Amino acid sequence: MTPLDEALLHSEPFADGWNILLGAVRSSMALPGVLRELAICRIAALNGTDYEWRAHAPIAHAEGLTDEQVAALRLGADTTPLEDDHQLVLAYTDAMTRSVTVPDELSAAVHKRLGTQQLVELTGTIAAYNMVSRFLVALHVGHAESADTSESTESEVTA
Repeated sequence: MTPLDEALLHSEPFADGWNILLGAVRSSMALPGVLRELAICRIAALNGTDYEWRAHAPIAHAEGLTDEQVAALRLGADTTPLEDDHQLVLAYTDAMTRSVTVPDELSAAVHKRLGTQQLVELTGTIAAYNMVSRFLVALHVGHAESADTSESTESEVTA
């Protein structure tokens, strides 16, 4: 059982809701996995959630991001390895995470590029994973874990 599982299971109803929401985000949407994982890794970087980064950077690679593209998601990193769609999602993720409000021009650009369904799914993904990172940070989940458990990326209840 991961440290996140242990924290969530202090409230079975919350853990159940968490699994349903995040299960849908990870596996039931039209939003491409590469954009989903790009947003999740950026949120982890923005919110200082190393546990979330360690869980999702390998998934971002599996979804098609290169080592250079994943590295570009860190704060202050050179973002030139990112493609145009990636840059757009990065800007949208930054706006939602840092100030909550997204400029109209940015929303319109994301909508034009992704369409309505994927815009809604991207927005929901960013909102959900900001919840995840805030939960992890507030409860110090994964801060003192050993190298053996830090490689765990997925479980029934997962970040």
